[in-house]
Amino acid sequence: MSDSTAQEFFQPEARAAAARSHAYAALAQLFAYPDVELREDIQNGALETALRTILRDIDPALVEPANWSALGDAGVEPDDLAVEYTRLFDAGTGGPPCPLHGGLYAGTRMKTMEEAVRFYNHFGLTLADEPRELPDHLITQLEFMHFLAFREANALESGEDSKPFRCAQRDFLSRHPGRWVPELRSRVGSQEPMPFFGELVARLGDFLAHDQAHLIALAGPVPGESTTTWSPQPSSQA
Repeated sequence: MSDSTAQEFFQPEARAAAARSHAYAALAQLFAYPDVELREDIQNGALETALRTILRDIDPALVEPANWSALGDAGVEPDDLAVEYTRLFDAGTGGPPCPLHGGLYAGTRMKTMEEAVRFYNHFGLTLADEPRELPDHLITQLEFMHFLAFREANALESGEDSKPFRCAQRDFLSRHPGRWVPELRSRVGSQEPMPFFGELVARLGDFLAHDQAHLIALAGPVPGESTTTWSPQPSSQA
């Protein structure tokens, strides 16, 4: 899990933005290919405790619908997590059933990636020559939201204008992960997933919907789109 916290910020709004940044960073880490360290964190309860704390710092309503026991289930065999991750997100005839690339859900993938790159470049970010993930990958997009929320926190703490960072978060979330993660959640649910991944995608979906409503409340509606109201959803795993 991410080591960054909101403790270094003193202004309440800055602390809130830093907490959201922390959540994005943590979720980005959890959607990487599972390794031995992740399995250990699941089995010893560290992941459940950390994610519960991160979400509660933002809004206790994000914690209430979760099936926390599912987030403590790493399976029986040592490679259960890796096998299920591959089945859901990485493999399959014609592609995986639940890809983590937003451009595969709607529209033209190349246009989706080009638009994402324009967002990144606008804030001085460029992808490495050998990027870990492509511009439309969930991890890349969550890490960008982490970056923007942290910039918002710094602006608020120093008394600078935070509006450009809030508007960018609102627009990017609406046009990218907020647009396709609901479909990812639906697809994962249809695959009878291992409880851990079903619940992880559910927590991501609720957090993104909550954050989208939060950003609209702060920065106004997305130009050309209707306002979205968030409400917690029942856990995907009873």
